[in-house]
Amino acid sequence: MKPSWKRGAAISAIALAAATGTAQAETTLRLSTYVNESDVRYQGFQHFAELVSEKTGGSVTIEIFPSSTLHGWSEGVDAVQGGVSDMSWINADNRLPCYAVTSLYPANVSLDKQPELDAAYANLIRDEAASANLVPLLNSNYSYDQEWWFEDKVEDFQNLDGKLVRSIGPLVSLMIETWGGEPVFVAPKEVFQSAERGVVDGINMGVATYSSWKLWDVMPHMVNANLFYGNIIYMMNKDKFDALTPEEQTALTQAAAETEAWLQPRYESWVDDQIAAAIEAGGTEETLSAEKTADLIASVKDAWNVKVDEACGTELAGGIRSLLDSHAAK
Repeated sequence: MKPSWKRGAAISAIALAAATGTAQAETTLRLSTYVNESDVRYQGFQHFAELVSEKTGGSVTIEIFPSSTLHGWSEGVDAVQGGVSDMSWINADNRLPCYAVTSLYPANVSLDKQPELDAAYANLIRDEAASANLVPLLNSNYSYDQEWWFEDKVEDFQNLDGKLVRSIGPLVSLMIETWGGEPVFVAPKEVFQSAERGVVDGINMGVATYSSWKLWDVMPHMVNANLFYGNIIYMMNKDKFDALTPEEQTALTQAAAETEAWLQPRYESWVDDQIAAAIEAGGTEETLSAEKTADLIASVKDAWNVKVDEACGTELAGGIRSLLDSHAAK
C-alpha cells in the first residue's frame, strides 16, 4: 500500500492535469462567408475573430473562409448542419420558412439604429432557427446597399420590358416579374461572367459585394431604390454552440454585437466611397424619389404579405411588420 503522502501527491497531480487540460482546451470554429478579402466586411470578420479570442482567453478561435470556399450560395443550412462549416451566412431556405420570406422584406427602413433593428429581427426568428439546429449569431450589414444595376440607364423601373435581371431570392423574383422582367438566379462568384457574356441585362446585389467583385466595369448604371429591409444572418450549429461553456457562449454573442456596432460606420463609409469612385470613372447613380420607392413597394407588398402570413403565422408575421414599421424611414 502506498504511503498516504504519495497517494495525495498522485491525486493532486491528476487534478492539476485535469485543470490544466481544461484551461488549454481549444475550440476552432470555421466561419464561411461569400465576401472576398477586399470587401470591408472581411475586416469585420477579422475583428470578430480577434474579439472572440480576446474574450475567451484563446479557448475559442475563429477561422475565416472567404469567397464561398467552403460551400455555395444556397448551401448554408446544409453546410452548418453537416459540419462543413460551424457558422455561415444563411440564405432563403425552405427549412426556415419565416426567415426565408422576411430576411429580405419590402420596406423603406431607417438604418440609423441598424444593429438594434437587426438584433430584434434575429430574436424574432430565433425559435425557428433552433428547430433547424441553428443559432443566429452575427447580423450582416446588408440593408444598407442592396440595389440594382443595368448596362444602360432604365427609363421606367416599373417597365423592365423583358429584361433578364439577376435575382437572389423569391421576393426579388416577385419584384422583377411584377415590373415586367424575368428573374435569373446567379451565384455571387458567377455574376461578373454572366454580366460580361450577356446572360443577364440587370443585377440585383449589394453595393459592397458588387464593388468587391469589380462589377461596375460591366454594368455601370445604378438605381438606388431603397426597397428593402434585409438581414442575411450568420448562424451557428446549435450543437456546437451548446457544447461551449456558458462563458464562451456569452463571449461569442458579445463579440458579434460589438462587431456589428464597430463595422456599421466603416461599412457605410466604404460603400459610399465605392459608389463615388465608380461615378468618377463614368458610372451613374439614380436615386428614386420617396414617392416612387413607396409606389414600387406597394406594387408587391400585398402579395408578399400573403406569403409571410403563411410562412410565419399571423402573430410572428405581425411582430416582424411592427418591428419594421417602428424603424420606418421618415
